Formats: sequence, C-alpha cells, structure tokens
Amino acid sequence: MAFEDKIKEHKTRKKKAEAMGGSEKLKHRKKTGVLNASERVEYLFDKKTFRESGLFGTSYLPDMKEQTPRDGKVCGFGRVNGRKVGVVAYDFTVKGSSSSYTNNKKMSHIKDTGTKRGLPVVFLGESTGVRMPDIMGEGMGFTSEGPRFLRQRKAPWVSAQLGMCFGSSAWHAVCSDFNVMRKGSVMAVASPRMVSRAVGHEVSGEALGGWRVHADQTGFADAVADTDQEAIDIVKKFLSYLPSHQNETPPVVAVPKGSGDACEDILNMMPESLAKTYDVRKIIQAIADKDSFFEIKARFGRSITTALGRIDGQSVGFIANNPQFKGGCMDAQSCEKVTSFLVLCDSYNIPMVFLQDQPGFLIGPEIEKTGIIGKVINWMNAMLQTTVPKICIILRKSYGRGFINMGAGGTVEETAAWFTAEVSFMDPRAAVSVVYGENIDTEDPEKYQEYLAEMARDSSAYGLASVYGVKEVLDPRETRDYLIEMLDTHRNRMEGGIGEHLLQAWPTSYI
Repeated sequence: MAFEDKIKEHKTRKKKAEAMGGSEKLKHRKKTGVLNASERVEYLFDKKTFRESGLFGTSYLPDMKEQTPRDGKVCGFGRVNGRKVGVVAYDFTVKGSSSSYTNNKKMSHIKDTGTKRGLPVVFLGESTGVRMPDIMGEGMGFTSEGPRFLRQRKAPWVSAQLGMCFGSSAWHAVCSDFNVMRKGSVMAVASPRMVSRAVGHEVSGEALGGWRVHADQTGFADAVADTDQEAIDIVKKFLSYLPSHQNETPPVVAVPKGSGDACEDILNMMPESLAKTYDVRKIIQAIADKDSFFEIKARFGRSITTALGRIDGQSVGFIANNPQFKGGCMDAQSCEKVTSFLVLCDSYNIPMVFLQDQPGFLIGPEIEKTGIIGKVINWMNAMLQTTVPKICIILRKSYGRGFINMGAGGTVEETAAWFTAEVSFMDPRAAVSVVYGENIDTEDPEKYQEYLAEMARDSSAYGLASVYGVKEVLDPRETRDYLIEMLDTHRNRMEGGIGEHLLQAWPTSYI
C-alpha cells in the first residue's frame, strides 16, 4: 500500500494522543464515577458529529512534549440536538489541564470561530490553573492575552464546572452566559493549597469556592448538578432556549399537549390574604408551556425567580417576585440576579414577562452596606437599554420603587393587572404610621381609619386602569391567552425579531 509507513505513524500518534494521561489515571476516574474529558465531549454531542481541532498539540517545551497529549485540552466542533456547537474540554489527566501556550491557542481558535461564525461554545471545566514552569520567566513572553476574555455576546458561551476549577476554567465560567456546577466541584482564583500557604492556615476547597458558595452567595453557579451527565444535560437544555447567535431568534418548538390546562386552577395557587405567601414558580409553570420551566440561579436572590420557559412554543424569560422568600422583598442579591437575566434575554432576542407581587426593596443599615442603592439603579439602567418585547402583569401588591423596576410606570411595552392587584407608594397601613405616628391605630382608632382611607385612596387594579396605568385588568385564568396575544402583538416584525443588543458588552460579573 502506498504511504504505508505514514498511515501507520498517523494511527500511532492518534492513539497516543487519545490515550490522554494514561490508563491508570483514566481507571481512577472511572472508579470515582467521574467522566474523563473525551467521555464528556462524547456525552455532549450528537453521535458521530464531533470533529477535533488540535489533537496533536503538545507543550512547546521539548522535554514536556511526550507528557502532554493534546496539551491537556480536547477542543473541536460537533452538533447538539442538530445544531453546530464548539467545545473546550479540560483534560485533568494531563498536567491537571493547566493552561499553556499551545492549549491557549486551541481554546482561542474555538472561541474566535464561535464569535465569527455564530456558534455557541461550551466549556467543560476542570483545571489547576496556569502551567509551571511553562509560564515562568521568559515563558511570560509567550502570553498573548488580547481579547481573550472580551465578551460581546455574539454567540452564547456556556460552562460546566466539573471538578477543581482554577485559573482559565474559572475565568471562562464567569464569562459565560450560563454556568452549572457539579456538586463536589470547586471554583476559585487559586487552589486551596496555594490559598492555604498565602493565608497561613488550612482552607478547604468547599469553603473557598464550593458549589454552595457560588450557588448561594456569589450567584456564579446558575444551576447545580449531582453528576457530570446531569450537568451536561442541563447545558444542553439551556442551549435549547437560545439561538445559535445574536442575529437569529430562538428556536420555536411544538406546544406540548395539556399546556395551559393548569391556568384553570390558578386562583387556588395564590391566597386571597396579602399577609399569606405562596410560591410564584407554580404560577409560572401554570402559564408557560407544559414542562418548559427552566429556573436560573434558583438558590441565589430567592425573593425573585428568574426562569426561561416557553409560551406557545417560543422562548420567554420570566422575572417574578416570589413571596415565599422574604415576602417578596428585593435585596442586593435579587437585584444582581435580575440584571444578569436582563442582559441574557436581551442579548439573545428573548422576550420578557414580569410578574409583580412585592412590598418594595429591603431597607436598613446592613442592607445599605451591600450597595443596594447602586444595584437598584444598575437594574434600572440595564432594563432601559433592553430592546426585546417586555410585558408586565401585577399579580397582587406592588409598592414603591419596585413598581417601576418590575416593569410598570412606562418601563415596558405592555402592562396589565390581575383583579387581585393592590398598588401604591407603600402599604397604606405603613404610610399612616410614617405620617401620623407609630401608635395612632391604638391611640385614636377613629382617626386611624380616617387617615387609612386617605392613604388607601383607590389602590385597586381598577383605580390604576382608570388612569391607564395598566391597559387591562385580567381574570388570572386569562393570563396565558393574554400573554400569547401580547407577545405576538409586540413581536419585532420590523427587524425580524432581532433586538439592538445594547447590553451585549455589559461585563459578565458587573451586577
């Protein structure tokens, strides 16, 4: 056969590269139930669609070449549910998947191609950070950072953190539009070992940057999974709501049978008394297409629910006060959460639905230390730059500045109220106490009732509708039909459903 030696050499080199860090390391991972980089890539893509880029890449240092197959990164392109997607998978069995000159070039190629050609990029993270000694001394001269972490959201970036994630794995996670963490993973600037040396005492990975830290406190974990497979399934589901790039609309899917049936029971999901709470997620699930509810940052800023879903087969973003947590009072975390979600939806042409039921923003000395003033206005600034259709429905109470931030007061295209709505600057009972004294209700009950009537005025949905503060008053059971009609009315026909993307360069962690 012609070129027999070349064919043999090619097969040998390919087999060596695909062996990753060696059989012993791969066996150890298998015993712990953790997928290796190649298995993760295989699980992500549709069968036989992956084409690798940089299979024969290695360290640039001569004495490291044999120890660094693929230079610790599996990169390439394939299809996820039929759509082309790029991937960067960190191979921890090769030098802890540490970053070096060669694999940085590989990663840059995947990211640049995704941006130029309109392809989502998925990062399957697990890394020790930069590689030493490659980066030491003159090795710094090989650094070509450029726009490596510039996000302009031309196409989605999605990350899954699947082990120890330091350095570029963490940077890519917080640059991404969505990040899921597998339980047991750690994400931080530097490893627990390095941090422990720096601070002079032992610091555990979990305390440094475990999944609870990022799901509950930083908000950098948009979702949490138990296994690698579950994390990758979540990545694939997230991508199903988004277009491949900013210049197309999200995919439209068939409406599942039974969608909207739960709306008939919606009045039983919310108590009549304003003093009682409920879980707004049940309301969203009743309104949205069946089984389309996909919550983002479920454990962070819990007094607001942010979720993707579908209405009549089309992707929609929901921003809803959740009285089950803090009575729906909004704090700094919930402000950050909403701002991040506004940027996501507007960048990828996803219309938004606001569901209001809130007593206002939390106040007090400790709350002010969280910078809530700035975060309230960051939210407002981001919202005013969105150009996708936005619809607001006031469900029950809505007081103060929250009335505006949550989509009323002329900040969205269409506003309605359920017949259960009550709107004012603040709770009329609290307003009486502020103006006339804290104990007026017990000191002079008759005067209290007079003042209460003065403050309450007409705070009903019909009072708001009488001055066109809302355009419709709805029976809650009509909500899904109303949203289907209004989303169609406000579809951006003039631009083919594509927004202006004024938030595309909003820094990913500036919230």
